[in-house]
Amino acid sequence: QYCPSPFIKFRDSRFRPLPSALKNFARSRPPLACLGKRTLASEPLMSAARRLDMLGLFRAAPGNGVCSGISEPGSSRTLSVPTRVAEAGGLSAWNAQDGVRATGEMLARSVTANTVVEALAQVKAIMGLGHLLHAYAYMRALFERNADLYYATLLAAPSLLLPVVYTPTVGEACQKFGLLPLPSRGCYVSLKHKGRVLNVLREYAQSHCRKEADGTYGVDCIVFSDGGRILGLGDLGAWGMGIPIGKLDLYTVCAGVDPRRTIPVILDAGISDASGNTAKLDIKGHPFYTGSREARKMEKIKAGTQVNSEYYGEGGFVEEFMRAATVLFGKHVLLQFEDFNSNDAFPLLEALRGKFLAYNDDIQGTASVVVAGILGGLRICHPDSTDLIGLLKDEMFLFHGAGSANIGAASLLVSSAGVSPSRIYMTNSRGLIWRAASNNINSGTEGTFRTNEQKNFAQIGKPNWRCVELVDIIEAVKPSVLVGAVGRSPDCFDKKVVEALLRPKPANVWQQCWAPALAPKALPPPSTSNTNPFSTSTAASARPIMFALSNPKTQAEATAKDVYEWSGGRCIFGSGTSFEPVTVNGRTHAPGQVNNVYIFPGLSFGAAMCRASGLPDKIFLDAAEAVAQTLSEQDLAEDRVVPHLDRIREVGLNVATATVLGCQRLGLASRPLGTTAAEVREALRALMWTPALSDTSKSKL
Repeated sequence: QYCPSPFIKFRDSRFRPLPSALKNFARSRPPLACLGKRTLASEPLMSAARRLDMLGLFRAAPGNGVCSGISEPGSSRTLSVPTRVAEAGGLSAWNAQDGVRATGEMLARSVTANTVVEALAQVKAIMGLGHLLHAYAYMRALFERNADLYYATLLAAPSLLLPVVYTPTVGEACQKFGLLPLPSRGCYVSLKHKGRVLNVLREYAQSHCRKEADGTYGVDCIVFSDGGRILGLGDLGAWGMGIPIGKLDLYTVCAGVDPRRTIPVILDAGISDASGNTAKLDIKGHPFYTGSREARKMEKIKAGTQVNSEYYGEGGFVEEFMRAATVLFGKHVLLQFEDFNSNDAFPLLEALRGKFLAYNDDIQGTASVVVAGILGGLRICHPDSTDLIGLLKDEMFLFHGAGSANIGAASLLVSSAGVSPSRIYMTNSRGLIWRAASNNINSGTEGTFRTNEQKNFAQIGKPNWRCVELVDIIEAVKPSVLVGAVGRSPDCFDKKVVEALLRPKPANVWQQCWAPALAPKALPPPSTSNTNPFSTSTAASARPIMFALSNPKTQAEATAKDVYEWSGGRCIFGSGTSFEPVTVNGRTHAPGQVNNVYIFPGLSFGAAMCRASGLPDKIFLDAAEAVAQTLSEQDLAEDRVVPHLDRIREVGLNVATATVLGCQRLGLASRPLGTTAAEVREALRALMWTPALSDTSKSKL
């Protein structure tokens, strides 16, 4: 029924549809929905062509003029598609392959919903089969059919569907990205185009973006990744495009960023072999791998770590991309780093954040939401406190794992919240991180640190106690906050760890654990501005805060059920992936999902709308506090350290407001939006994008 006889030869790109057949097809099918509030190309022949190409039946002729602003099925792009897709003849030719075509046709036929209610019914039915990847595929097909309906459906049930379209499901989706039809949305910049990146971006912009009055293309936000460290799954290369796409969808759902003014990007700098990802998948050799099969060009630097040599120095690939983006889209386009290998993420951020409106969500966004969760935990313990930031100074922190997430969180606590470095402990694969006593942090190589970033949080002097196993470290330093972001050690927060965390210790325990000659400088006295129950040793173990942040769920350091049951409900628990509520001793505890989704959508929206020139660390602390202050009485009663996901747009608006106010206060906003929080909030509310559907009033906008 989808392929009447005039179209039989469409799988060969040399053939074009007969106009009479297109007219008949246009009359036989409902028109493809336009995206947003602007009316797009609706001429019957063109709509029919777009529908046919969506089914993989033919490739539209070059220069056909169709541009939806997000999805461009008839694209004739050759530069901004993945390397092997270009070699195969383009998107339509790639999607027409056996093994991909049937999946695309099946998905296209499965989506028949025309309303939010119908879409929810269909996706819930698929979720009932017990595998969220099927629901993910359905939602991607819904987007291709009707992007407005896709976003409206997400807005109607965010707590149900955000875990479907993003973490934890998106991890598996990226591992199998080539088995699904390749969407036109997404720009791929290959290393082979180094020196010509501007041409690649221009081709994509001509296909997907509209020009502004000043001649630049209308783009507010770009999320870009090299696929080198997708979640906790390792190097997935070009298949990592699911992350930038999903991230930008959350920009829209959680904060109202106009999806037509966003671009997801993969910088295709090659891919590792199976040893480069945790599942040991041969993605590089997979017949449907879309990207370049070249190995990444890695080199060992002085610090002993491996970095990508193409990213640094004069004409570095990443800076060329960022500079090209500002040329095309203006200096205020927001550029978000995503899922780079940690060894590249830190130096790239340090080198480029001062040149562009840019941030790294894995470092700064994660840092902000971790601090937001900690502030939420402190608010649970101190519901009447008017100085949550001040409470942080009395805590003892242990970060298990020394990747970008934990180093970023520790950095934010020290740089912006006033926490003493002597109250922060960190581990890596060698145990507690320490360095030899020296007056110069930059000198000396003795210690357990692996990078300069780890060295910044190394304890001074080698401990005279057992400091390799986590339980021993907890027994020694007695943290009130334990944050796990190891990524490769599931269930490492076992019962012994929880029991050690709850066990009281003498107040001067740290003095007993260090050799006198190597003891760190004395801890600052506890703050007297509040009555923090964690500031004494006995109360420090009363309700410790424990976060298991690794994604996906199979990599989590602990489950909510185990932590609540082992601690008798005393631990305040948060996780990077979603867990169901747990009832212990008659009380229900709802674990908060300490996920960047509470930070990056609102922060990016606020920065883009006020045309910020930069994003210093203080802005990320403002965003964290805004999240904690959005907690409801119900959230506090259920020990939820971040607000319920059904209120995510409220959180996004509050974070955007805090971002704009912070940028204005620091002189970074070139577009003031108001002088008070109320004025800024209303200005931002008016700028939030909403899907143009007649039944969106039924969704939780």
